[in-house]
Amino acid sequence: MRRGRGSPIGDRESRGGAPGQAGGGGRGGGGARRATRPLVGRRASRGAGPQGACDGATSTQPAKLPRPLCAPRPPLSPPRAGVWRHLSPSAAAMDNSGKEAEAMALLAEAERKVKNSQSFFSGLFGGSSKVEEACEIYARAANMFKMAKNWSAAGNAFCQAAQLHLQLQSKHDAATCFVDAGNAFKKADPQEAINCLMRAIEIYTDMGRFTIAAKHHISIAEIYETELVDIEKAIAHYEQSADYYKGEESNSSANKCLLKVAGYAAQLEQYQKAIDIYEQVGTTAMDSPLLKYSAKDYFFKAALCHFCIDMLNAKLAVQKYEELFPAFSDSRECKLMKKLLEAHEEQNVDGYTEAVKEYDSISRLDQWLTTMLLRVKKTIQGDEEDLR
Repeated sequence: MRRGRGSPIGDRESRGGAPGQAGGGGRGGGGARRATRPLVGRRASRGAGPQGACDGATSTQPAKLPRPLCAPRPPLSPPRAGVWRHLSPSAAAMDNSGKEAEAMALLAEAERKVKNSQSFFSGLFGGSSKVEEACEIYARAANMFKMAKNWSAAGNAFCQAAQLHLQLQSKHDAATCFVDAGNAFKKADPQEAINCLMRAIEIYTDMGRFTIAAKHHISIAEIYETELVDIEKAIAHYEQSADYYKGEESNSSANKCLLKVAGYAAQLEQYQKAIDIYEQVGTTAMDSPLLKYSAKDYFFKAALCHFCIDMLNAKLAVQKYEELFPAFSDSRECKLMKKLLEAHEEQNVDGYTEAVKEYDSISRLDQWLTTMLLRVKKTIQGDEEDLR
C-alpha cells in the first residue's frame, strides 16, 4: 500500500526516522548527520573524553588531555663535569694563571708594536698608529693582571701605557693611566702608588685641573695615614689639597681637608696650628644657615687645645667664643668646658671625671676628644702630685 505525502508516518520517515537514530533513511538522515558533525567536532577540539570523540566525529587528530597539576616532574640530570669548577680553589688558581699567561702574551705583543714603530719604514708610514695600538694592548694586559690579582704587574703595565701616551702628547690619557697604576699599586706597594699618583698630579696641575689634583693629594694623604703611618706627610698633602680647593672656590672641600690637618696637628701637640684652623672654620660655619650647628663643635675643640696649653688661655677663649657666637653659651660643649675649668681650678679630679661621664652619656666621645680630655686630666693629676 503506498503511503501519501501527507501521512504522519511518511512525514516522520522523510525527516530521518525516530529521534536518536542517526542512520535514518532519506534526505533527512543525511541532514541529521551534517547537523551533528560540527557539534562533535567542537567537542573533540575542546578535549572531550573518548565517548564524545567517537560520537560520529571524523577528525583524525587525537584529543589532548590536560596535564594534571600534581604530575611529578622529570628528575634533574646530574651536572656535567666542570660545572662547579669556579668554586674550587685549585681551579681558581688555574684560572688566574691562565689570565696571567694571556696578559704576558699581550705584553709581548705590545712590545713588538713599540719596536716596529721605531723602524725607519714605520716612521715614514705612520708609526704613531702602532704606538696607539700598543697603548691599548698594555691597558688590556693590565686589566688581565688585575683579574689575576697580580697588582704589581698591573701597575707596571699601566705605567708603560702612560709613558707611551706621554710620547704621543696625550696628557689626559697619560694621567688617567698613572692613576690606574697608583690604584693597582695600593694593594701591593704603597710607596710606588704614591709615586704614580704624584706623576698624575704633575700632569693635572700642568693642565690646570687643580680640583682633580686636590683629590689625588687626598688619596696620597690617606695612604700615609693608613699604610705608611707618616702623619707629618699626611698633613702636608691635606694642606696642599686644601690650597688647591680654595683656589677653585671649593671652600667646603677645603675646610674638610683643613679639619683633618687640625685634628692631626693637635695629636702632634701643635696646638696653636690646630686652634687657628678650628677658629677659622668655626667662624665660617656660624655665618652659614646649614653649617651653623657645627660651629659650636669647632669652638669646643679650639678651647680644648687652649686648655692643653694653659688653663687661663682656655678661660679667655671660652669668653671670646661666647661673645663671637652667642649660641655657644647654651650648648652642652660650653657648659662642659666651664665645669672642666672649675674642676681644674679646684684640682678636683673626681669632679672632672664626673663632668666628662655626664657629657659622654648623651654625646658619645670620639677618639680625638678622649685623647685631648685625658691630656687635660693629666695636668690636674700632675699639679696634685706637685702639691704633695
